[in-house]
Amino acid sequence: MLTFKVLSALLSYPQAEMIEALEEIVEVVEQEDVLQPKDKVAILLLIREFAGSELMELQERYVALFDRGRALALHIFEHVHGESRDRGQAMVELMEHYRANGFEITAKELPDYIPLFLEYLSQRPLAEARELLGDAMPVLSLLGARLAERNSPYHVLFGALEGFAGLPEDLEEIKATAASEGPDETLVNMDKVWEEEAVTFMSGTGGCQSQQTPAVAPVQWVGRQPKTKSL
Repeated sequence: MLTFKVLSALLSYPQAEMIEALEEIVEVVEQEDVLQPKDKVAILLLIREFAGSELMELQERYVALFDRGRALALHIFEHVHGESRDRGQAMVELMEHYRANGFEITAKELPDYIPLFLEYLSQRPLAEARELLGDAMPVLSLLGARLAERNSPYHVLFGALEGFAGLPEDLEEIKATAASEGPDETLVNMDKVWEEEAVTFMSGTGGCQSQQTPAVAPVQWVGRQPKTKSL
């Protein structure tokens, strides 16, 4: 399903190669019958906006949204487990799930990076992709709601995923949470956070060293609930 490759590309850091391929991307969106009609229209408008913007402008906007705080981090387990040790085990299980299905990660990226996850879904049967995506929708819908609150055009990508996989049961609560949140505390305290916090998500796991296909545990996406703004 090339549509998921398209969504992965559009949600990745903008590169010249992606801009040059926008015409091909439009053809995929129009021809593949994966997304809802309204979501196709929204994504085509987003692509048109990309085509009419300078690459540096797109890159600056992307960094400002996704790379300067945790609220919009594009790593699923960041929103599920935070900095707990459970995050490391979840990473290992997801990596093994990929490998058990013949998907090897060559990029220097964590397995729960959403564009990478979408790349994986593009190689799976439609029903399986819908089920896996549905499991992750509470996190993806929260990100989409936060982007919508910021009037970011990127929110249409997450709306398209909702249209494909279905809405999470607690969507209204998710939207209320996004609407009531204050400033991203990571942005407020950026220097202090980066000085004091160590990257510990793989600690105590021993890595993925087995040469045999392991028994793959189900991928657990949902855990820690997002915090609402204190009154």
